[in-house]
Amino acid sequence: MKKVLFVCVENSCRSQMAEALARMYGSDVVDAYSSGSRPSGVVNEKAIAAMQDIGYDLASHESKSLDDIPQIEYDYAITMGCGDECPNVRAKARSDWQIPDPKHMEMPQFIEVRNTIRDQVIELVEEIKRA
Repeated sequence: MKKVLFVCVENSCRSQMAEALARMYGSDVVDAYSSGSRPSGVVNEKAIAAMQDIGYDLASHESKSLDDIPQIEYDYAITMGCGDECPNVRAKARSDWQIPDPKHMEMPQFIEVRNTIRDQVIELVEEIKRA
C-alpha cells in the first residue's frame, strides 16, 4: 500500500475530497490521508454534499492539521494548489495539482472541481498500479 497525503490550506474541501476519492478508487493500492496547513476545523458542507452525490459519506471526516497526521515518510504528497502555504512534508514524490479552491463557488462549479480532483486521483491510482 502506498501512503498518499493530500494537503490544502483548510483541509475542508479539496484535500478532503481527494482523500475520499482515493479511498473510493484506490483502496486496494492506496492508504490515503489529508491535512491542512491552517485547518478550518470543519469539513465544508458543499464538499459533504458533493461527495454524498457520488455515494461517499464525507460527514464522518474531520479537518486536520499537519500535526494530526502520522509523522512518516509518505510515498506521495499532493498539494492542491496552495503553493507556499502548504509546508513540505517528508515524501518520496511530490506534486502540486493547482486545483482552485471551490469554497465560495456555486454548487455546479463545486461539482466541476470535485470531478477534476476525481480525474486526478484516478490518474494517480492508475500510475501506482502500473508501478
